[in-house]
Amino acid sequence: MMKKFLLIVCGSFVGVWLALMIFTLVAIISSFAILGSFAAVTSATSPSISKNSILHLDLGYEVTERDGMEDLDVTSLVMGGDMEKTISLPTLVAAIEEAATNDNIKGIYLECNGLMAGIATRYEIRDALQKFKKSKKFIYAFGQTGISQGDYFLASVADSIFLNPEGSVNLVGLASATPYFKKLMDKVGIEMQVIRVGTFKSAVEPYMLDSISPANRLQQETYLGNIWNSMVDSIAASRKLTPERINQLTDNIVAIMPADSLVRYKIVDKLCYRNEMDNRLRALTEVDIDKDLNLVSPDDLASVAASKDKSGKDVIAVVYAVGEIDGNESVTSGSGINSEDLCETIYSLQNDKDIKGMVLRVNSPGGSAFGSEQIWKAIDDFKKEGKTVAVSMGDYAASGGYYISAGAERIFAQPTTITGSIGIFGMIPCINELVENKLGVNVSVVKTNKNSEMGTLTKKLTPAQKDALQQMVNRGYELFTGRCAAGRHVSQDSIKQIAEGRVWDGISAKKIGLVDEFGNVDSAVKWVAKKNNLSDKYSVNYYPTQETRWEKMLKKYGSVSTEKRLKSELGFLYEYYREAQKALGRNHILCLMEPTQIEM
Repeated sequence: MMKKFLLIVCGSFVGVWLALMIFTLVAIISSFAILGSFAAVTSATSPSISKNSILHLDLGYEVTERDGMEDLDVTSLVMGGDMEKTISLPTLVAAIEEAATNDNIKGIYLECNGLMAGIATRYEIRDALQKFKKSKKFIYAFGQTGISQGDYFLASVADSIFLNPEGSVNLVGLASATPYFKKLMDKVGIEMQVIRVGTFKSAVEPYMLDSISPANRLQQETYLGNIWNSMVDSIAASRKLTPERINQLTDNIVAIMPADSLVRYKIVDKLCYRNEMDNRLRALTEVDIDKDLNLVSPDDLASVAASKDKSGKDVIAVVYAVGEIDGNESVTSGSGINSEDLCETIYSLQNDKDIKGMVLRVNSPGGSAFGSEQIWKAIDDFKKEGKTVAVSMGDYAASGGYYISAGAERIFAQPTTITGSIGIFGMIPCINELVENKLGVNVSVVKTNKNSEMGTLTKKLTPAQKDALQQMVNRGYELFTGRCAAGRHVSQDSIKQIAEGRVWDGISAKKIGLVDEFGNVDSAVKWVAKKNNLSDKYSVNYYPTQETRWEKMLKKYGSVSTEKRLKSELGFLYEYYREAQKALGRNHILCLMEPTQIEM
């Protein structure tokens, strides 16, 4: 009897389990079908924009370099959780440009909800907003709980800034935070054996020092100071204040002042609640008090702009190089720059007769020295076909990111771009202390030659092995500086004077010749078109071809779930964990900038 009962219970359990599995599978397939159909419909038609509409820029998104970089979280999709909000920089800029000329758009509403974007990315968005003002249409900005410093940099362009009476403006200045791991590594018994060239090449510092070196402090103070001054100058000009006044208020902790003081100091214009803000917008667009505002998303307006795009047989390729070069992520999750894939893309464009030139969009802190050289060679071969190459730099184009940029005929950047860091290093961890003395494991080595165990994690490098690796790193540095000298048409000695691994802001980089002019992707595209005497009828195509959301989800679903769990459990410590994990997993001699977090 008991046996029969257990069989019934087990059978019921299995049945319920199978039913749940089938339900989950059906839900996922249905989601694919529904969203796939939705995508097909939305891609086939361009949305219509009604009269008296407002472009609504919700500054609560993460800004990506291009469309399609966001990932699909099926767990959130099926279980009803929050999806991560992302929007691409090209979509934002295209929407703002379309809003300026579209007669149905009366103005722009900036809702300050904490945009997640780099400083150079914000500079591009702000520049687009500044150009929009020439249309004589309004820009209003509103902060509900408060306005972050990065959002205020954008909001300062507005005709009027409105703030909740209990809100704040977080103007505090810039700071950089670099985690140092040496004490931790000493405690667990890991020694990072470092070989480098460049006094300022500080990417290795967190693994060999307890705190920041004088050289690294100098370069960070310089580029942070220049970036902050550029931001303050822009804010001051828009708010009709002096830079000295902005800095004075910042130093007096304006971030915690009551809201009415912010009006008095001209940081904001008026205080109001959200419903009052909505009514102001209704009055501006002649919408009845009981009617909803005609708010248009950037995606919809960018779609309208795309439907008007010029086209022609001649093509300029925009090739994206985003993330670390040949880092762990580019192998495991598909993000970052895979040098083999990028080279393959460039060589395919080289052989395409319709491609007249290329804009390489670089947003990278660097990575593998070997991978950087391969990408440089592919670009050089592209140029040998008589095709034009320009570079557009994003938030970062440093170390290997500059290596792959150096061969371009014209380099565009933002004043707040982080670039340079022309240096090279290698790191080989030794875990002998951890394994033998802390874990009590003795490792016996049998070898055929004197250096057969070289690079084994449980054995320290000998002086001869360190010397050999130093010579290899030196050769890499000579090659790197030589590539930069050839690309910039200057002597190698002059490059070495500004190299040494030093990081530069865009303003300084332009002064010393690492950058040619300030501008964005569109600036670089227009330069390539002019260089090739192309008429207005040319197409701009984007590469590499993006995987669909579904393909990316299937490839990295497991790793995404793990990543989300770790982020949730570790909080702010997650970034430190991630950097340590990447450092221990790299196998290359590197051209990489240090993992510095600039706090906005």
